[in-house]
Amino acid sequence: NLALKGGRDTLVMCRDALIEGARQALPVGIACAVVGMVVGTMTLTGVATVFGNWIVSIGKASIFLSLVLTMITSLVLGMGIPTIPTYIITSSLAAPALLKLGVPLLISHMFVFYFGIIADLTPPVALAAFAAAPIAQASGFAIANQAVRISLAGFVIPYIAVYDHTLMLQADPGMTNSAFLLAVAWAVAETLLAIGLWGIAAIGYFNRPLSWAERAWPFVAAVLIVGSDPLTELTKRFGLGAGPILTTGYVLAAGFIVYLYARRPKTA
Repeated sequence: NLALKGGRDTLVMCRDALIEGARQALPVGIACAVVGMVVGTMTLTGVATVFGNWIVSIGKASIFLSLVLTMITSLVLGMGIPTIPTYIITSSLAAPALLKLGVPLLISHMFVFYFGIIADLTPPVALAAFAAAPIAQASGFAIANQAVRISLAGFVIPYIAVYDHTLMLQADPGMTNSAFLLAVAWAVAETLLAIGLWGIAAIGYFNRPLSWAERAWPFVAAVLIVGSDPLTELTKRFGLGAGPILTTGYVLAAGFIVYLYARRPKTA
């Protein structure tokens, strides 16, 4: 009611909000229209079907290779594209292939969406890095390389979720509530341990600068911990399962922690 105090000001704010909303929605609308053409082209030409069948055929031999190819595809498709169009394109092209390989629906979509967003800091496009370059007064490529180095462990998290569904709060069939909670806690703890080890290896510093040998130690431990299932695809022909690989990773991680504690800088 305009007769009430502040009624006219409220109408002005509503008008300004509608105008600003239309301005913000315009780029998204254009991007979605372009994405619609891209998705339509892939559907009519059969590119999506061919790509999906190709990924599935590779996945019969090694699901890990299928995940790597899907990651590369999502990174390429996500370069320089806003978030919503990135998800639409990657979910229509790459996610169905993972679904055919037995990856749960939520995890397959999160896998491609995750790497579609990570593409913003991945060279050579690295849209977020080049946007930050003027602020930091540095080279966009230098920022992108440093960003990838810092976030190296982040590239592994989706793989962990594929092999261990509990990390995405997806219970396996027949799992009780108590077993599910324990599995979630274990998956989170294992992932945090691997991220910490990878971070130390990537940055090369923990209380003091680390040598290349000291950086290789936690890197190998993290690879064995989170990569026990993918590595089993290679070692099963020799009769070696995931258990010994995982145990070796834990032993290396524990040894590295003890080594760091023993070599910590002495305080007066």
